[in-house]
Amino acid sequence: MLELTPELLGPSTTTNQGIIGEGVDLTLEQPDDLRTSTILFRLARHLIYRKYRDPGEEPKLHLFGQMKRITRQWLDGGYLKCTGGTHMGQVLYPEIADMAAERIKAAITETLRGENQIKAILDAYNPTGTTAHVNFTTSKELRWETRPDKSHVNWVVCDSDWEAEFARVAEAHPRVLSYVKNQGLGFEVPYLSGSTPRKYIPDFIVRVDDGRPDPLNLIVEVKGYRGEDAKDKANTMRSYWVPGVNNLGKFGRWEFAEFTAVYQMEAEFDQLLEALGAGPARQGDLIK
Repeated sequence: MLELTPELLGPSTTTNQGIIGEGVDLTLEQPDDLRTSTILFRLARHLIYRKYRDPGEEPKLHLFGQMKRITRQWLDGGYLKCTGGTHMGQVLYPEIADMAAERIKAAITETLRGENQIKAILDAYNPTGTTAHVNFTTSKELRWETRPDKSHVNWVVCDSDWEAEFARVAEAHPRVLSYVKNQGLGFEVPYLSGSTPRKYIPDFIVRVDDGRPDPLNLIVEVKGYRGEDAKDKANTMRSYWVPGVNNLGKFGRWEFAEFTAVYQMEAEFDQLLEALGAGPARQGDLIK
């Protein structure tokens, strides 16, 4: 879902007032008089020209009918929310239209899993990383000392108390084989925020015994406030990065999870591992 807010769009009303005299409220010309059909048409066109056009090629206009139907489903399904005095027509601002188009494209990609497989493109000079040689110093006082049998990086450098709580939860769970805070590892994921390329640095990587011969690699994000940028990161991980790496078949199995409620983190982590097939450890199970 994309939520239009004054924080995302900027102020729509300002007051201009001198030392004396009456103030005047200055407002933007709002595109709230645009018909829904016009917004639908322009968003579908934006998808065709910006998201489904190969470099140097003509736009695939034969896809316009499909894009228009999908965009209508997105609008009618309540995936665009306007709050704080914003208007639906503001979704056509170029940067916001890019965000909306990327959300729609991610949703399309999710529905095509198993049909048109996504495969990750590796960095030819640095295709994989390792925690074996991680060595860094920090001046942060907020950190968690890890158990040697759970992490060979001896500290979790925490950006918040929530991350320290997740470290405690991960260490205590019998199905967690090992974990590491993504600090000094160089693990970054490229993503788009609107039309701006950015780098996402996930919080944790956790190896989980889910009952299969090879452990599951779980990327974990601990997030208190989930703004539009956080949604872009999560959509990139779920729709592109995770299926892309899994489809390569050479780097194990991967999943992505977010935790947004600190007091429910332990229960939600249990529920997640149970849903992934890694229920509570049976009596006599070896903790590796």
